[in-house]
Amino acid sequence: MSIKLFTAAAVIAAFTATIASANVNYFSVLTDLDSANTLDLGTVRAAGDGVVEIYNYRAGQQRELLGSTMVNSGANQDVRVSVQVAPRWDVLAVLKVNGQIVDSQVIDIER
Repeated sequence: MSIKLFTAAAVIAAFTATIASANVNYFSVLTDLDSANTLDLGTVRAAGDGVVEIYNYRAGQQRELLGSTMVNSGANQDVRVSVQVAPRWDVLAVLKVNGQIVDSQVIDIER
């Protein structure tokens, strides 16, 4: 294999890996949730072991922490977060891996 071809293949492989890793961390919740003491987030995918934190979200601002749950590397199905008081406003779900925020999503709460 020539040096140019090898270099081109390496660049393509690195670019493809970057694109693939861009979608590694995500929430699958796409709909509104009912106000309840347990919020069902569906599938959460994480690039490493981490935590999902749920915050009150009002006026476009992250407020107090309502609850959290640990997630494992890979796809975590049926992720549920217990909260002390059923939220009356929208919430912000934050996914952290290695202490870094890797994804977040505002979730509408049906009142």
